[in-house]
Amino acid sequence: MNYFAAFLRGINVGGNKLIKMEDLKTAFEMAGLKKIVTVLASGNVLFESNETSTVVLTKLIEDHLFKTFKKEISVVVRSIDELKAIAATDPFGKINVTPQTRLYVTFFYEKPKTKLKLPDGNFKIISQTDKELCSVLTVTPQKNTTDLMVVIDKEFGKKVTTRNWNTITRILKKYL
Repeated sequence: MNYFAAFLRGINVGGNKLIKMEDLKTAFEMAGLKKIVTVLASGNVLFESNETSTVVLTKLIEDHLFKTFKKEISVVVRSIDELKAIAATDPFGKINVTPQTRLYVTFFYEKPKTKLKLPDGNFKIISQTDKELCSVLTVTPQKNTTDLMVVIDKEFGKKVTTRNWNTITRILKKYL
């Protein structure tokens, strides 16, 4: 079996696309995926599959979610090995984390056509590959997470999804 994480964009955030985790788990089971575990209520689903292609799994999941919930939900699938590889680079190891610091990984659905250009000093790019962007936000009264998401969406479109680094490390703890 192969181990994966599916990151669903925009569910249960700000009152949009509300889906109960038990219903989401059932939808993944109905799609033929195994050993499904949801992590937090923001659309993080761990599962096993005989399939090895994340492209095939993404299409399967998106199609099944639309049939089940009648909502378009973008999905980015990464293998657990891919997430481990990101963690092995220790992308945020040199960041001085304060209560105002937010560490994020943005997963791309497809290879981006551009590199992110930053609007000001509150956002910092740690790394960008063809598959993800690691960034840091220093929250201030003038800049918060929503502002970073607007910048990312403007640059890369809606076929991305962002997760706090704590969520990724929480997922990986289940596989260590």
